Amino acid sequence: MQEKLSAFTAPGKGNRLVALDIFRGLTMVAMILVNDPGIGTHVYAPLDHSAWNGITFADFIFPSFIFIVGVSVVLSFFGQIQKGISKKRMVAKMCKRALILFSIGLFLSILPTFNLAQFRITGVLQRISIVFFCCTLLYLFTELSFQIGLAIVILIAYFLLMTFVPVPGYGYPILEPGKNLAAWVDSKVIPGRMYNGTWDPEGVLSTFLAIVTGIAGMLAGHLLLSNKNAERKIIWLFLAGFISFTIANGWNWFFPINKNLWTSSFVLYVAGIDCMVLASLYFLVDFSGIKKGSTVALVFGTNAIAAYLISEFFYNIIYFKIGGIHGTSLNDVIIKSIIPSGLSLEMISFIWAVFYCILCFVPTYVMYRKKIFLKI
Repeated sequence: MQEKLSAFTAPGKGNRLVALDIFRGLTMVAMILVNDPGIGTHVYAPLDHSAWNGITFADFIFPSFIFIVGVSVVLSFFGQIQKGISKKRMVAKMCKRALILFSIGLFLSILPTFNLAQFRITGVLQRISIVFFCCTLLYLFTELSFQIGLAIVILIAYFLLMTFVPVPGYGYPILEPGKNLAAWVDSKVIPGRMYNGTWDPEGVLSTFLAIVTGIAGMLAGHLLLSNKNAERKIIWLFLAGFISFTIANGWNWFFPINKNLWTSSFVLYVAGIDCMVLASLYFLVDFSGIKKGSTVALVFGTNAIAAYLISEFFYNIIYFKIGGIHGTSLNDVIIKSIIPSGLSLEMISFIWAVFYCILCFVPTYVMYRKKIFLKI
């Protein structure tokens, strides 16, 4: 998903879309900050997820990754088509990458103790692999009009299912945690452990909406590869994002913006913001040539898989409890040593998250300088 393009902008001879690398890198930084708050019960408010309905900064991260996957699918496979690579070969390579990514997600679910009781078939990397698989097939074998139509159908169908179909056991539609139709389907279909016991935020029905998030990224990719000049691409990308954002806010009155359910309004809300962010970065970086201060984002963005695995590696070390589940971890020792400083627990949590991000940056930066890029 990080190959060079054979054509992108007007000059376009193998130019790389730096704005997308920076966008991916900023999203990776945000993910690391959110995933390790240090004190889980006192998270710095902007880095905490919404309890249910509504949206916070933290709720943008995962769908933004998926949006970026959609953009990358179009840019990457367009370049491969231009090189004359057969679709059969591209599909084979894609299937291998998707399977590896899915398998890594499964493996990470049982770390660090390799406790099979923690085995979880759903998860972040698993969902990304599914979206990558579906978006690639859509790009290679369907037309743009079909992709748009499919996205609209899924958005509307999910809305109707969740708000009009009675939930078995309740007799009426309900959108509460663990009681909604998506949770009921998960309880009947998903084997093994679910993230929240009786339901899963990466469940079956919401995965279809995640695919729509990927399609939204694909549409942005199509626009970036169009024959429009750079100025018009930026304007149309920003306009499309604003329209999506506006529709989402209206739909929110009938189908609340909710990350756990990955509601239709949530898809459009995040896709709208992502389009406007990408348009802004494209204007600043690729169009205006302003790259000062982008090193951290580029380091993480050009080696996102490595950065993610490094963050997981450090997480498992820092939170590993010596002496069993009731033992002490390195995180416990460090946090307890900071508490006497007099800082609020929320501020300590934020400082810890920043420190952890810096910790993950160091080996990723070393790899960047040595031109070691981990690809699947």
